[in-house]
Amino acid sequence: MSSRLRECVDGILLLDKPIGRSSNAALQKAKYLLNAQKAGHTGSLDPLASGMLPLCFGEATKFSRFLLDERKTYQTVMRLGITTTTGDEEGVVLERKAVPAITSEKLLEMLAHFQGAQQQIPPMYSAVKFQGQPLYKLARQGKEIERNTRDITIYRLTLDHIDESDGVLISLTVECSKGTYIRTLVEDMGAYLGCGAHVAELRRLSVWPFEANSMITIEALEEMSLEVRKSHLLSMGSVLPILLPEVLLDESAAFYIRKGQIVQSEAQIVAGWVTLVGANGEFLGVGEMLGDGRIAPRRLIQQKVIGMCGELA
Repeated sequence: MSSRLRECVDGILLLDKPIGRSSNAALQKAKYLLNAQKAGHTGSLDPLASGMLPLCFGEATKFSRFLLDERKTYQTVMRLGITTTTGDEEGVVLERKAVPAITSEKLLEMLAHFQGAQQQIPPMYSAVKFQGQPLYKLARQGKEIERNTRDITIYRLTLDHIDESDGVLISLTVECSKGTYIRTLVEDMGAYLGCGAHVAELRRLSVWPFEANSMITIEALEEMSLEVRKSHLLSMGSVLPILLPEVLLDESAAFYIRKGQIVQSEAQIVAGWVTLVGANGEFLGVGEMLGDGRIAPRRLIQQKVIGMCGELA
């Protein structure tokens, strides 16, 4: 097989991950299709889940952490009366219970109960690490590890549909903070209703600030030329100013920032992460306001000629 010279591909691709493919497998496929040298994703989706998986390529990988912090919206279908080892359809059935008659008042009470700030224990079947090893690997060995609770927030929890044609299936829309496990939320809601539950379907609709209609499938990418594929990449310069306050630097300040030096700024921002923009509007990277009017460079894009990276695939 002949080698391919990989390109300097930079930007964010909003992939619509299919059901049955791991997040890493989807990432590697997209990386191949874009002929990219470097890539990473901003928070995995379960293999049985579909939907938005933001992928960062090239220089954009330096800023993926800022996307990890944003809220996410899901559509999920919970099946009442059955709990499983994994919290979804993939697991072994642990228990079956009769589903009691559930009134609309009880459902509204449940939705209200699970909205807002709360604590959640990550499931054993998750990528959370214990002593350097993912919990799901320990779970497959039959081990149960005590996990610390995490602070999460459910910003919105709405009832979409109830289907009783094959058991009791409840469709919900969930808008939540980072680190929220929908499988755990569904299990907790099932326990609240007294019959248990697991996730029958899960789709991530969006990751803020991206819209659902911005996603593209692997199948669609395969039908495109390389240049058209790359046209679907979003630049970090268009995304980061939405996430972080923007600071405009004059030519002198931009020069020293690029050299890794702290500069003075008149920006009316006390402290925290900021997007750095040069005098001509070019995206420079991310800096930190130090609280005394100075800005320290923290993550800067590499100044390079767009073209071939010179690495063989």
